Formats: sequence, C-alpha cells, structure tokens
Amino acid sequence: MRVLLTGHQGYLGTVMAPVLTAAGHEVVGLDAGLFADCVLGPRPADPSGHRVDLRDVTAEHVAGVDAVIHLAALSNDPLGSLAPELTYDINHHASVRLARLARDAGVRRFLYASTCSVYGAAGGDDLVAEEAPLRPVTPYAESKVRVEDDLHALADGDFTPVYMRNATAFGYSPRLRADIVLNNLVGHALLSGEVLVLSDGTPWRPLVHAADIARAFTAALAAPREAVHDRAFNIGSEVNNVTVAEIAAQVAEAVAGAKVNITGENGADPRSYRVDFSRFRAAIPGFDCEWTVKQGALELADAYRSHGLTREDFEQRFTRLAVLRAASDAGTVDDTLRRRP
Repeated sequence: MRVLLTGHQGYLGTVMAPVLTAAGHEVVGLDAGLFADCVLGPRPADPSGHRVDLRDVTAEHVAGVDAVIHLAALSNDPLGSLAPELTYDINHHASVRLARLARDAGVRRFLYASTCSVYGAAGGDDLVAEEAPLRPVTPYAESKVRVEDDLHALADGDFTPVYMRNATAFGYSPRLRADIVLNNLVGHALLSGEVLVLSDGTPWRPLVHAADIARAFTAALAAPREAVHDRAFNIGSEVNNVTVAEIAAQVAEAVAGAKVNITGENGADPRSYRVDFSRFRAAIPGFDCEWTVKQGALELADAYRSHGLTREDFEQRFTRLAVLRAASDAGTVDDTLRRRP
C-alpha cells in the first residue's frame, strides 16, 4: 500500500515510518519540517516526501495514494492555549481539507491521530470507553473533537476514516519530545536528581509507548474495512492507566537516587481519566500493547544517558513551545508559524 504519512519528521512519525516500511508499505512523508532537527542520537533516515505546510497541501500531494495516516498537528496543550486560533486553523481546518482532498483523489482509508484527551474532564475511577461523553478542556483536544465530527460526515462507501484516540505517548524517539509527562519526568530526574510533579499527583493518565502507537496504526491500516470503518478507537493498554504520582514513582525506580517531589503548586488538574482500550483489541484480534510505563522509564533513562542529553537540549530543542518561540525570535517562521523562505 502507498501510504502518505503526515508529520513524518515528528516524534511519532519518526518511529512510525520504519514500522510501516517493515510491514511492506511504501511510505511517502509530508511535513513542514519545524521539528526535523530536534534529534537525540543518530539522525534518522526519513522516507522520501514533501516539505510543505499542512495548510498548503494540494491534490498533487495525495495523488496515487492508497491511504493517509495523519499525525501532523500543533501537538500539545500549552501550545494550543498560547495560539488557539492557529490550533483550530492547522489541527482542525487544514486536517479536514486534507481529508476532502484525499477522498476526492480516491484514497480509501484515512487514519486520524486523535487523542484520549477528548475525555479531558471525565473524572472518577470508572474506565472511559469510546461512547463516553467528550469533555475536552483545551483547544488542542477541542480541535480533535471537531475533526472527528467532520470526518464522520465525509465517510462513505469508498472513504473510510478511522479515529485513533491515542493515550499520552511516551518512550524514546530519535526526534524526541521532552514535554510529555513520562519523557519529561525522566529527563528532569536525570538532570536534577528530582522527579518534580507540579500538580497534586492524583490525576489519572493513560499512557502508551510511541512504538505501540506505530504498531496500532499499522494494524488498523491492514484491518478489514468493516472492522474499522468510521469508528473511534482508544489506543493504549489498561495496565498503563496510572496516576501522575504512580508515574513519578516509576521514574524514581528507573533513575537511581532520584527523589520524588510532588509540590501541588499547580493544584488539581481537571484532565483526569482512566480509559478502556478493549474495542481496538476486539477489532484487531491478537493486538496488544507491548510496553509498560516501567519499561519506558528505563528505556528513556538509558537513551538520555547514552546520547548525552543536556539541560539546554531538554528545555529548548525537545520542548515544542520553546522550539517555536526560538524560530519566531530568529525570524525563520512568521506569526502564523509558516516557515519563511
């Protein structure tokens, strides 16, 4: 299958591209390149592709493609809150436009990277399944809900959208992100000797390794149409439904000598939810996630040590908001985050 992978030079795309290739697919990338240089360790070998802003995609970019895996987005809550209008412009409007172009070009399957944060204010200890009310609390999560709704309206007998609601990602990627919870706590522990938690530690978080996300998308690509057509799937594993305090404890075990410090200075986080992941396992017999939080913490600690992670890199090159602020200050992007020539 010829697969267009948007965001192929991002944190998840860099992990997913070789998994798709190993499964026998021809991968074509599409990325604005804003984070292409955020590399820890050897530079990855990217698939051939297009260097283009998502907002500038044309019919030519989807011509001859069998499926689209759409990862590209402004990718975290602080960034979305900083520039909500850009979040909706890129994450919502440009994503739906891409889907329309793909449908008109004869693309059969469109796998959309949604998020479990659409359940944001679910609260309680009950497991949240796909039919639960959606309660997004950030522009990022709200943009994902809007895209799911609009893709549902595009679904027909020839076009199959699939809504992959990923849990919070973790794990090593050659294009690292340090602004997601486990990756951040491990880095802070190694660099400072402290596992610093600014919330009260009580919120629930569902986590999933980047490699397991890549495996899930690859499985959904090959699944029978009737198993996935116009359906939402939570992507992750119940064993990785953990509180922030439990994540911190796992990090302290992975980084010898690190001490947990739960300050509570930011108060209780309204984003708290435990997630039911059984629907995807039922749709894709034999699929299950392979990575636990403990294994991920150990992997990250080893990768950070072996590749010489520095505090400057941790706080600047691998934090999305800092990267974009630096690009803006340097004049390499304009006020709408488009790359300048």
